[in-house]
Amino acid sequence: MIVRERWFLLIGFLALLCTVSVAQDGQQQFADLGDLKLQSGEVLRDCRIGYRTFGKANSTRSSVILFPTWAGGTTEQLSGAIGPGRLADSSRYYVIAVDALSNGVSSSPSNSTAQPRMHFPKITIRDMVESQYRLLTETLGIHHVMAVMGISMGGMQTFQWMVSYPEFMDKAIPIVGSPRLPAYDLVLWQAQIDSIMNDKSWKGGDYNESPARVSNAEFGALVLTTPQHYNAETTREKALQSLSAAKSDSAYDANNHIRQDQAMMALDVSEPFGGSMEKAASAVKAKVLIVVALQDHTVTPGPAMEFGKVIRAELLTVNNECGHQWTSCENDRVVGAVAEFLQK
Repeated sequence: MIVRERWFLLIGFLALLCTVSVAQDGQQQFADLGDLKLQSGEVLRDCRIGYRTFGKANSTRSSVILFPTWAGGTTEQLSGAIGPGRLADSSRYYVIAVDALSNGVSSSPSNSTAQPRMHFPKITIRDMVESQYRLLTETLGIHHVMAVMGISMGGMQTFQWMVSYPEFMDKAIPIVGSPRLPAYDLVLWQAQIDSIMNDKSWKGGDYNESPARVSNAEFGALVLTTPQHYNAETTREKALQSLSAAKSDSAYDANNHIRQDQAMMALDVSEPFGGSMEKAASAVKAKVLIVVALQDHTVTPGPAMEFGKVIRAELLTVNNECGHQWTSCENDRVVGAVAEFLQK
């Protein structure tokens, strides 16, 4: 979630049939949405959303799964979780993987010509969901999906989908996500923002090379797994080498990172309900499977578990030393539980 290569390891690693052309399975595609009005009242100009589709839609379009990306992740990386026998089985379902805003593929500080760098407005998880809703309904002609699912920040988007568009899906599967970040998580993301903005090379976002690459890698090493697992899997020499290698991580962009961090920090599905999680929960119509990692130091599981109790969701708890990188320890168990839930 913090370093792109680490997210690729985390996994183990859309037009339905477009009226103009048919994309190859997994091919990168884009939808131009025009201006996107944000939750803040600002406007994201010339909004462009990246996506990929996998598998084939059935005749009734009842087999669609929406699968948004995690923080810093791309649909190219997410494709490692899509396919027969994987988390999103494209031999059974039509999977639409979407690049979240500010990931460097969809509209982001790093690629926007109208609002580059820190001129790119602050976004929220709700804004990400709104861009995906417009992609599905306006570009792809899809007005209902079988399921929305996502990992980490993708899980946060899934929680937001559940309350923003409760009738849009039959099922929802947030995996190591949260409906609202607790204090520990807020401090984590603020610390990462501070590490960027306090770097002398940041220059208010007008840097020549992305700052804080090493500190980004350091945060990843400290929170993506537990100390026990990290020490067991990583030698002293390898740890220092990986930090040094982070200096040349050309995929990492600090401004993109800041805007996604701020989006996660602003997440609160109860906000439109006067701050009441109970009222937010009452809006949920989908059947829900919540997956949490009890030793997760990146997205701590308390809020997801508490929300799950209120909506009477199915709950799968993963309790091992892998923490947020649960796939390293119990990937098959989670994949099996998700497959069973989708077939109910």
